[in-house]
Amino acid sequence: MTIDVTTNSANETVKFGRKIGSQLKGGEVIAFYGPLGSGKTHLIKGIVAGLGAEDAANEVTSPTFVLVNEYSGRLEVYHIDAYRLDSIVQFEQIGFDDYCHPGSVVLIEWADKIEQALAGINYIKIELSHLGPTARTIRVINAPDYIHF
Repeated sequence: MTIDVTTNSANETVKFGRKIGSQLKGGEVIAFYGPLGSGKTHLIKGIVAGLGAEDAANEVTSPTFVLVNEYSGRLEVYHIDAYRLDSIVQFEQIGFDDYCHPGSVVLIEWADKIEQALAGINYIKIELSHLGPTARTIRVINAPDYIHF
């Protein structure tokens, strides 16, 4: 299933993410694509909040330098930032395979940098783009049937 959603503010983007996160069952890998400032981290804040992580609005930041942030909610959440990775090997070395299990959700920012590593994995692809100063288009591709928008 593919859907397109428009949000008109950062708060709406977070709210949409919360709706997605509240429906995740575990074992999902979600790959985020979009230019700088397109709302990837705001959407992830919402997803993490929807998964029940306490204080997600303040706790969730892009792990650009640490590469992986972990959050606890009703599932384990691994937030990976691939922006500074130079190769698929580096991505694999951070333990990607270990993060993928039925009790977790893996969220990957800048997934275009490591897309080859996702070959053969059934993942959700989310593309974000600028529509205006605060408006964003969010396209969700390959969403499971149990997620209702």
